[in-house]
Amino acid sequence: MEKIVIEGGHRLQGQLPISGAKNSALPLMCAGLLTRGGLTLHNLPHLADIKTLANLLCELGSVINYSEEGWDIGSGQTANIVTDSISSTTAPYEMVRKMRASILVLGPLLAREGEAIVSLPGGCAIGNRPIDLHLKAFEDIGAVVELKDGYVRASGKLTGGIVHFPTVSVGATENILMAACLADGTTVIENAAQEPEISDLAHCLLAMGAKISGIGSSRLEVIGVPELHGAEYTVMPDRIEAGSYAIAAAMTGGELELIGQKLPLVMTGTLGILEQAGIKFTETDHGLITHLDSDNIIGINAVTQPYPGFPTDMQAQLMAMMTLCDGASVITETIFENRFMHVPELCRMGADITVNGATATVRGIKRLLGAPVMATDLRASMSLVLAGLAAEGTTEVNRIYHLDRGYERLVQKLSSCGAKISRQKADGI
Repeated sequence: MEKIVIEGGHRLQGQLPISGAKNSALPLMCAGLLTRGGLTLHNLPHLADIKTLANLLCELGSVINYSEEGWDIGSGQTANIVTDSISSTTAPYEMVRKMRASILVLGPLLAREGEAIVSLPGGCAIGNRPIDLHLKAFEDIGAVVELKDGYVRASGKLTGGIVHFPTVSVGATENILMAACLADGTTVIENAAQEPEISDLAHCLLAMGAKISGIGSSRLEVIGVPELHGAEYTVMPDRIEAGSYAIAAAMTGGELELIGQKLPLVMTGTLGILEQAGIKFTETDHGLITHLDSDNIIGINAVTQPYPGFPTDMQAQLMAMMTLCDGASVITETIFENRFMHVPELCRMGADITVNGATATVRGIKRLLGAPVMATDLRASMSLVLAGLAAEGTTEVNRIYHLDRGYERLVQKLSSCGAKISRQKADGI
């Protein structure tokens, strides 16, 4: 195993390229199962989750060829996904357990082959994320669904119908959206998630010949077509990565230009909260320039909400920044019930945080102190890196395999902007 070692106190300065969005790339890759014509995706990030899903798609019958888009740290990769035929409709436990997004193969397999057997998924231990909404939605459009021996078994010809989600679910919206494209009838999805990643998937499906209206709203209408054709599509920039690095600039007293097309359009919710905290954003031809525009980080109240609210995937990073705020902050987590696991580790670095149920009160301190810390999930990992960048002394972040799932070339990107950061052997941990 490896760890990340950070010498804190160095100001970040320069241009930092934002990678393709992991949370968009994964469903887009699954959409490749819907067509025999091939799907070419550009700006695909180099991440462990991308490799994991690619292995699963190949197990199901896809052939994937990669090419690099460039050689600098901001260049993604191009993947050509060709699925002439589905060789298996079973996604086994040993592959699905590594990543929750694997459940997104259920919709495409069911729509194209009339059956799918998918293991219940794994992923980060940030709380209970049941797939009941997925299963009920498939039943609403004609599928027969059962849970047996740890697997979801779905079958039947999809006929369309009305799907109403009682609560907003990004994954369930993506799954049913893909499946509905090949249904015999029309599917209406009510209370659909409105995240930019949903719109990215919908626009890709349109390029493949799908008929979808209401994109960007909470009501999607999908008219099923007999088949989809091949297409070429570019993955949107990662709004969570961009927000994380904006916080890095603020915590180190630096200034970064975040390079990524359409960043201001996809960061609604995040920009508003970070601006309240004193971070200034200036739009450029290439993305956004960001720096702290006040003498100190301003303490704020924040509540995680579905898009266009403040995203749960930014909560841990915001908390890291609030440890150094002027005054106190209150952060409420409404999406996942177990997403404060970074709190004890931040407290090891001197943070003053009190948790009461779903609410964390953060009292700002003058400085953080470097310490050995342990990452518990993807976004918690990044919060510890951010704390280490601003801390006095050296911070060692262990269990960095979480970071490799969601932050492309993190060490290289931060090093290029002045951070003293490296990957080292984790001394038997």
